[in-house]
Amino acid sequence: MPKSALPSERPLRRDAERNRQRILDAARGVFAERGLSGSHDDIARAAGVGVGTVYRRFPEKEQLIDALFEERIEEIAEIARAALGKPDPWEALVGFLIRAQELQSQDRGLKEILLGGARGAARASAARLLIAPLVAQILQRAKDAGAVRADLELTDLPLIQLAIGTIAESSRDVAPDVWRRTMTLVLDGLRPGHASGELHPPALGQEQVDAVMAYQGASQRRS
Repeated sequence: MPKSALPSERPLRRDAERNRQRILDAARGVFAERGLSGSHDDIARAAGVGVGTVYRRFPEKEQLIDALFEERIEEIAEIARAALGKPDPWEALVGFLIRAQELQSQDRGLKEILLGGARGAARASAARLLIAPLVAQILQRAKDAGAVRADLELTDLPLIQLAIGTIAESSRDVAPDVWRRTMTLVLDGLRPGHASGELHPPALGQEQVDAVMAYQGASQRRS
């Protein structure tokens, strides 16, 4: 083949990459708005391409989810790293919890990934392996400083976010920011001066938390 044929191949590759990025950008928006139930057709319409183009690039929707998964989870990890850089341990914990909740409130797909369930359990586990050690450091700093009650455990935090996330989802079309009011009430309860006694029953173990999250994820998919 003559060398003159090579330049004509390069624009095709650039076009293909542009289409791939357009599809990923569209999928990010669709999953954020509709959750992981968003379809190839939804994504094609949002991207302004034919549905065949989406299927050629991503034959399975799971491939799209995987392509976006690391990016979104890394955002949460970066929020945790930034929190660790804050000098005030209480502000670091509060800042992380609120910013992480903001991301989940804005992105239904991210919330569903974190809830796990079926293949999503592997993604949720990968997210926990990355994020949990960082959050553990944030929490321990707050405990060492006496900024939070001593019996607060790491496994309490995802349950708090699950509760706040349920409020955020339920009030999404009525009062999308009302979860912030509830979050403030919950955060006040974490302060040692506001403790009314020891926490009962004991904190859940990680396997129990995983089971609770998976149940909630399955429940949402059935509704």
